[in-house]
Amino acid sequence: QAMVVESGGGLVQAGGSLRLSCGPSGNFRLDIMGWYRQAPGSQRELVAKFGSGGTPNYADSVKGRFAISRDNTNNMVYLQMDSLRPEDTAVYYCNYRRHRFAVGEWGQGTQVTVSS
Repeated sequence: QAMVVESGGGLVQAGGSLRLSCGPSGNFRLDIMGWYRQAPGSQRELVAKFGSGGTPNYADSVKGRFAISRDNTNNMVYLQMDSLRPEDTAVYYCNYRRHRFAVGEWGQGTQVTVSS
C-alpha cells in the first residue's frame, strides 16, 4: 500500500496549468524523490526529480514548463505544470523511499488529462 497521497490532477485545456502534490499518508517522514508519468501504451518515464545536492532534473520534454519543488518542513513535494500540452496526458506518479537506503516505491498515481 502506497505511503503517499498524491493530488492535483484533473482535466485541463492545452496551455493551462496544474499543480500536483505528494506527501506522506500518515505521521511519518519519507524521502520523496520526484515525479514520473505513464501514458497509455507507454512505459513509465521520468518527469522531474531531485538529483545530487537537491538539484532538480527534468525530462527534456518538460524543461521550461514544469517546476519541481519541496517543502521540507511538511515533507511535501510539488510539481507545477504550466503550458500543458495534450502529450502531457498521463498518470503521474510520485516516487519515494522510506529511507535513503530503501528501494524506491510508487504512489497510487493521479490522472492528468490535457485536451486540445
